[in-house]
Amino acid sequence: MEQTTERGAKNSQTSNGVDEGQLMARLQKGYASLKHQIHKVIVGQEEVIDSMLCCMLAGGHCIVQGVPGLAKTMMVHAIADAMKLKFNRIQFTPDLMPSDITGADIIQRDPQSKQRRMEFVKGPIFANVVLADEINRTPPKTQAALLQAMQEQEVTVAGRTYRLDEPFFVLATQNPIEQEGTYPLPEAALDRFMFMIYIDYPSAKEEHMIVKQTTTKKKISARQVLDRNDMVLFQEIVRMAPVSDMVIAYCIKLTRATRPDNAHATAMVKQYLKWGAGPRAGQFMTLGAKAKALIDGRITPSFEDVRVVSKLVLRHRVIPNFNAEADGISVEGIIDDLVENVPQPK
Repeated sequence: MEQTTERGAKNSQTSNGVDEGQLMARLQKGYASLKHQIHKVIVGQEEVIDSMLCCMLAGGHCIVQGVPGLAKTMMVHAIADAMKLKFNRIQFTPDLMPSDITGADIIQRDPQSKQRRMEFVKGPIFANVVLADEINRTPPKTQAALLQAMQEQEVTVAGRTYRLDEPFFVLATQNPIEQEGTYPLPEAALDRFMFMIYIDYPSAKEEHMIVKQTTTKKKISARQVLDRNDMVLFQEIVRMAPVSDMVIAYCIKLTRATRPDNAHATAMVKQYLKWGAGPRAGQFMTLGAKAKALIDGRITPSFEDVRVVSKLVLRHRVIPNFNAEADGISVEGIIDDLVENVPQPK
């Protein structure tokens, strides 16, 4: 694959002599094994699992929105088990403090010198997979504790910066905003998430299988099939995958078309959106399209890959105005119209 990051020269082989065909085959095999293990635990939710793994391969973080009881926690736990990654769950509550997430300096007594000294105790953010459960149950002050970790993969406490281990993946779950006792995430926090995934109720057949599977004595869990080094490698492969300037131009065009004052904005965008997406949306669409292509066995992404991930990237980055609420127009409808009407670059 053609190297497109800042890390080095362009060539068809990695530094250890493995060619790009082998790397892509390894990624596909690893992805299939990982998905198989997750489906041992999770019944159905095919699209949700695909989107979540695509986001993880692209090195992003995702937020899953749905009512309680749809196995969101079990899903991310299965991902961690299948790679034997360190997993921490943070239950977001109204009284949760930022230090409860990042950690804090506490006074400890040295057993040898008997002297007291300050020692940093790591918080639950120090893990490979972090489940931010019901993130919109806590105020924005506490939600902001995740921002530096998600963007720079490090945490600063009392003037000292601590690096987080790779891979680092945050999956946040969110109850529908209309439910009582929720705090909508600020735009800056939402923008750090690569994908927003909606999870819906299972079908009748799937629900029957869920009840049958979970009401017996037999405990089902995911078996380890990959490790942390595999995921780090897969994320590097996604970064190395070549992408044409035309596909990048399409990602940028879709992003700019969400801004009401832009020349490419559709009639619905101009009428119903207050704010559009920022440049990070174009970056995440490109990375998501790369991951989607590699999963499907293609080295470089197409316009169709961009369209597939566009809604996942854009739905939480645009802000509807009063007209949209008054006319009953959803963000989903606006984005569907945008993807349909914004032409591909020629």
